Amino acid sequence: MSSTSSWAGGSAESGPRDQVSRLFPATVGRFDDRADRAVIEGLTRWVEDHYREDLARRPSKHVYVRTLPGPVIEQIDLLRDSPLIASLIGARVPAGSVVAPMKHTDELYMSNYNKDHGGDQGLFDRHYDGNLRFLSSSVVVRALIYLQSDATYKVVFGDSRVEKAFATYEFGLMDFHRELHWVEGHYNPADRQRILLKCNYLVTRRNAALLGRAALAANTSVFYVVKSAMEYSKSPSTPPQVAVGLLCNLFRLLNNIHPLIPLALIAAVVGALGWATGWVIGRLLA
Repeated sequence: MSSTSSWAGGSAESGPRDQVSRLFPATVGRFDDRADRAVIEGLTRWVEDHYREDLARRPSKHVYVRTLPGPVIEQIDLLRDSPLIASLIGARVPAGSVVAPMKHTDELYMSNYNKDHGGDQGLFDRHYDGNLRFLSSSVVVRALIYLQSDATYKVVFGDSRVEKAFATYEFGLMDFHRELHWVEGHYNPADRQRILLKCNYLVTRRNAALLGRAALAANTSVFYVVKSAMEYSKSPSTPPQVAVGLLCNLFRLLNNIHPLIPLALIAAVVGALGWATGWVIGRLLA
């Protein structure tokens, strides 16, 4: 399911969580090992050097990790493949679960607190990162690894009832599809720039390879479509960008109610456009 090896999850201390589809509880951790912290500090210096202009701007910026230079990816691998993260995920999923990194979706994220009705406003408002929480065969765990951050913004994981103002070296694990979360705080240009990694892991039941591949395909498709729309419409300056930004925020609100509502709306619009196109062509050929 990925270009890297998977690992088995679960332990005797996992408790009654016998179904992968249940909410993965938000979990907070920290890199205390000196070698890990040296990696984080080195990556932060690299980002500050290579993205200096982007860091000075208000909009947020996402960069796929797979597009970064090889030596940088190798350093990031030391964090996202960390035994610390693997053990925290493994201890909170059913015994025997297969945990597969989704490295093709991992991102380097430079965050600014941005509320201008653009596509990236949803990163701070109440939202679910994904809309496939009705899938019963899998869970996607997202790791938010803070390379640099002042503890001035608080992330609230509503379903898990966990709150955390993340600082440098810390990370949070959350359920990508099932955790309603948001950011509380106010933009201050004097704050330290928030630089973090967003790394994703697909958790499936053992002996469910076919379902795992289907879940991976569904997650990847939704991920790229939503991300493209958000990136296009962040800090909108043209009418099409404004329109897409408003749609992103509308779909986010509808997804908060139920994940099938935005999908049904899209299907209805596509169906109506198809019917209208067919009607026009029929009239022209009549």
